[in-house]
Formats: sequence, structure tokens, C-alpha cells
Amino acid sequence: MEDSSKEALMEEAPPSYTASPHLPCIPHQLKSLLVAVVTVVTLLVVIVTFLLLGLHITETHAETVLRMTIQGLGGEGTPQHLSMSKRERVGTFAARDGLNASATVVYDYSKLLVSYRSWSHPACYITRVDKDNIPGLDVVTQSFQRRQAEMKEAGEKVVALADRSILGTSVNILCSSVPVYWV
Repeated sequence: MEDSSKEALMEEAPPSYTASPHLPCIPHQLKSLLVAVVTVVTLLVVIVTFLLLGLHITETHAETVLRMTIQGLGGEGTPQHLSMSKRERVGTFAARDGLNASATVVYDYSKLLVSYRSWSHPACYITRVDKDNIPGLDVVTQSFQRRQAEMKEAGEKVVALADRSILGTSVNILCSSVPVYWV
């Protein structure tokens, strides 16, 4: 029985195969050139992508915090140092508070608040400002220093601000460890 099944299989013709279509013959030199061009273009795209990404990150950081020193006309007066945050809409100045003391003034343009913290006094002072009439640094500093002197004379009679949620992030950080008073 086995012999008959082998004979039946051998009598059948094998399946016919057709040749696959041939691609046009490309010379080896052209293939090498094509591979080199594709490699170079891919490499250039990767390099340009990383350069643009780096530029974007650098530009974003530069826009986030701008630091500058402002000097009076003709170089007179004391230099004022300013740091600005575009994202938070805040300007921070370093100011003098007496002979050997400094203070920080923060203009919060989004909340229309100006805050003052003298590093020689354990308190922070804030005031609201008008959107169309924001006072200059000298006026603000004098006003806060006057209020600071009044507060020393008043002693314990003045009540500190209890709700700090109205303050922005920068002011909350500046005044985090001291009481905050309205001016």
C-alpha cells in the first residue's frame, strides 16, 4: 500500500513557480551614493532638531528671568538691580534700607501689589497699586520705610495680615518667615 501512494505522488507534476519581477539594475556606485546621501540628510535633520530644541530651551529660560542693573542718567545715583519674571509678571528690586542694610521690593503686576521686606526688620509690608499709576521705586521705598518707623512706635497694637492667599508666589516666598502688614 505504501508503494502505491509513493507512485501517486511521484506521478503528479511539481507546482510551477514564476520568477519574481526584477528591479532595474542599479549600479553599485549609485547605491553607495544614495545610502550616503540618505545618511547625511538624516544626520543633518537630527542635528538641526537638537540645535532648535536647545535654542528654544535657552530662549525660554532667558525670557523667564531677566536681570539688569539700572543706573541714573550720566551714571549718577546708586545702581538699582532688577530681576523680572515674565511668567509670574513680577519685578524684584534690591533697595537700600539705611547705611548697612538692604531691602527687597517686589512689584507683582498680576495682583497689583507692591511688597517690601527689609532684611534688618522682621516684617513685610504690602500695598495695592493702581494699574494706571504704579509708583516708582523711590516713592515706594520711602513710603514703606515711613510705615516701618510708625509700626515700631505703635508696637504690638498693629495686627498682621492673616490671609496670605491674596499674595503671589514671589511675595509669599519673600515674606514666608515674617508677619505681613498693609501700608
